Amino acid sequence: MAAPTVALELYTVRDELERDFAGTLRRVAALGYPAVEGGHYRTIETGAMKALLDETGLQVSAVLVGLPALEADLDAEIDYCLAIGSSYLVLSWVHPAQFAADVLPALARRLNELGHRCRQRGLVFGYHNHDHEFAQRDGAYLLDHLLDATDPALVVLELDVYWAAYASADPAAYLRRRSGRVPLIHLKDMAADRSFADVGDGTLDLPAIFAAAEEGGARWYVVEHDQPTMPSLESARRSLENLRAMGKA
Repeated sequence: MAAPTVALELYTVRDELERDFAGTLRRVAALGYPAVEGGHYRTIETGAMKALLDETGLQVSAVLVGLPALEADLDAEIDYCLAIGSSYLVLSWVHPAQFAADVLPALARRLNELGHRCRQRGLVFGYHNHDHEFAQRDGAYLLDHLLDATDPALVVLELDVYWAAYASADPAAYLRRRSGRVPLIHLKDMAADRSFADVGDGTLDLPAIFAAAEEGGARWYVVEHDQPTMPSLESARRSLENLRAMGKA
């Protein structure tokens, strides 16, 4: 199996996108990123977004949207993914209250429904974690309760390794536990004070994460830094250079 492709989560450079959307994507491509990930952007028409991606040669690893948008018009979100060439539509966040024992079964049923409709139209539906999903109930992570209640053929996981580690879970161990169900990795690093770090400059055991991800069939490494301490494009460059030095880009 081919090594995962590296993408930049555009949330990293959101400040630059606000100033110059097209110019920022051109600069991301010039840094050497082959792909990007982001939301359903309303500041640029879908056709113009596709033209910009074609111009720069950037692929799209996934489109991340919130549950309200999926509930309001799932077909519109699927249409957008198909138009810009994204194979994955990922739910970006669910409120912690939705993981209560009496509510989670309904959430799982809804995610299965969303995943089924995505699959009917040729997309893969996924879920992106934060830290609250690694709270435990009955000896298992809340994320495990959700994944066990959803169909692996309909709902995959985009594991954010920073948030897993922040919640004191072992990202590599979790990747091995869910081998085959995690095609996308949000590749974020953690500083010694538990804040965000550029990928390769932090404390996470990236070689172990890479090994587990690749053994499990991951297809994408998505670089992200929520709060860069240097100019955001420089942060993106730094992470990419570190990945190159590690033989992953």
